[in-house]
Amino acid sequence: MKPTLLLLAAGMGSRYGGLKQLDGLGPNGETIMDYSIYDAIQAGFGKIVWVIRKDFEQDFREKILSKYEGHVPCELCFQSIEDLPEGFKVPEERQKPWGTNHAVLMAKDIIKEPFCVINCDDFYNRDCFKVIGKFLSELPEGSKNRYAMVGFRVGNTLSENGTVARGICSKDANENLQTVVERTEIERHDGNVQYKDENGEWVTVADNTPVSMNVWGFTPDYFEYSEAYFKEFLSDPANMTNLKAEFFIPLMVNKLINEKTATVQVLDTTSKWFGVTYAADRDSVVAKIQKLIDEGVYPNKLF
Repeated sequence: MKPTLLLLAAGMGSRYGGLKQLDGLGPNGETIMDYSIYDAIQAGFGKIVWVIRKDFEQDFREKILSKYEGHVPCELCFQSIEDLPEGFKVPEERQKPWGTNHAVLMAKDIIKEPFCVINCDDFYNRDCFKVIGKFLSELPEGSKNRYAMVGFRVGNTLSENGTVARGICSKDANENLQTVVERTEIERHDGNVQYKDENGEWVTVADNTPVSMNVWGFTPDYFEYSEAYFKEFLSDPANMTNLKAEFFIPLMVNKLINEKTATVQVLDTTSKWFGVTYAADRDSVVAKIQKLIDEGVYPNKLF
C-alpha cells in the first residue's frame, strides 16, 4: 500500500507574516509545498491530505488543489479550535489553536494507511521523502507501534537571517529515538552550531546532530493513542488555564517512547533544509529553488 502525505497547513507564519503556504517562490508561482508534493510523488506516495483552516478553503482549492488534478488523489480536512472530544469545551479567552498533534487528529477519518506528516512551509529536499517513503512502504501490512522520523543534520537546517527553533534528538544504539528537546535559539557562531540552554548559555553541538524538522512517519494506530492522550491533556487544569498550551507531536511521541508503547526510528538524510522563517529568507529561497531547476533537479514547471 502506498503511503499518504499529510501536510499541516492550518497555521499563519507569525514571524514571516501572511499565508506563506500560498506564497509563490518558484518561477511559475510554485509554493514550497508544491516541491514537497512533487518529491513525495516521485518517492512513491499515493495520496495527499492537507489540514487547513476552514476560512481559507476556497482560496486553497483555487490556488493549490487545482494544480494536482490528474496527478495525485487529494483530500482536505479542517482544524478548528472548537473540535474537541465530547465533554470538553474551549476556555472562553483561548484563541490559539491546540497544536500540531491536534492538527494530525483531524485526519483520523481520512487516513487508513501508513502516513508521513510534514510542515507545508519547509523545503525538505528529495532525499528526505525517499527515506521516509521507503520506511513506510516497506512496513508489513497491519504494522503497529513502529514509527519513524527523519533526523536532519542540524548543520543543514540553519537560517542565514537569525536563530531557528529545532527539536534536538538523542537516539539509542538501534537508531531509535530517545528524546526530542525543543531548543528555540540555534545558530552558527564562529563556525560552530550552538543552542542557548535554559540558563542562557550557548552550548556547542556537532553539525550532524539529528534534529526534528517535523517529518514523522506513523501508522493509523497513532490516531488512537492521540485521541486518548488528548483527553488526558485537556483534563489537566494547567493546560486549560494556560491559554497557550499546545498538544504537540513531540509531546505524544515522547509519551509513547517513555512508556515503551512504540519505537521511533531516526532516519538519516543528506537533505539540506531551507525555508522562509524570516521575511529576509525569501529571496534566498527563490534563488536556491532556481539553482535546483538550473541543475535539472526539478523541471521549470512542476504540474
